[in-house]
Amino acid sequence: MKMPFVHAYTVDLSDKKSINATAKKTLDDVPRIDVLINNAGIVTGKKLFECPDELMEKTMAVNSTSHFFTTKNFLRSMLEKDHGHVVTIASMAGKTGVAGLVDYCASKHAAVGFHESLTSEIRHQQKNGVRTTCVCPFYIDTGMFDGVTTKSPLLLPILKPEYVVECIMEAILTDREYLILPRFCYFAVFAHSFLPSCVFSLISEFYGIDATMESFVGRERA
Repeated sequence: MKMPFVHAYTVDLSDKKSINATAKKTLDDVPRIDVLINNAGIVTGKKLFECPDELMEKTMAVNSTSHFFTTKNFLRSMLEKDHGHVVTIASMAGKTGVAGLVDYCASKHAAVGFHESLTSEIRHQQKNGVRTTCVCPFYIDTGMFDGVTTKSPLLLPILKPEYVVECIMEAILTDREYLILPRFCYFAVFAHSFLPSCVFSLISEFYGIDATMESFVGRERA
């Protein structure tokens, strides 16, 4: 059986020119792109006044602004064929705020807004064959958030990457517009939509959400 080719490229997702140049090379090598997964992300793990300006700007560039340019490069052919899927890997930090993650939460809120607006644009064009999925997980054990803790491991566990990948694959195959992990977080999103902010803050405090970043270490730089 003939095996499919795999192409790998290095790209600076904080640089629009790098994204555009790499996308052009990709389309030259692989003319048909059926699935785009906007997955890259970085985190500083620093409070607002401790975080250098350039790191906050880079967080926004990689975690949200890059989606504009990757999608502009690959979505057009999907729309022409009326077939394809754009996946936005956001975060539960894109649905609620967390102490110690001001820049990260802002970037992930932007990613969620990007997904929702893009979905509306595609739907308005009546391109029913082009689907979108937004993924909003709790912390994932990939090294990026090393040191974070959870006060409620049964309801809010640190997720295993293999489990998250399986869930994302299922969401793509079943055309789910939103995937929120773990399931308890659906309740959190629902409660956040209608509870007074002071009440939701008490719930967050009870589950220790704002304390999760207190022991944050992050991935060691090579």
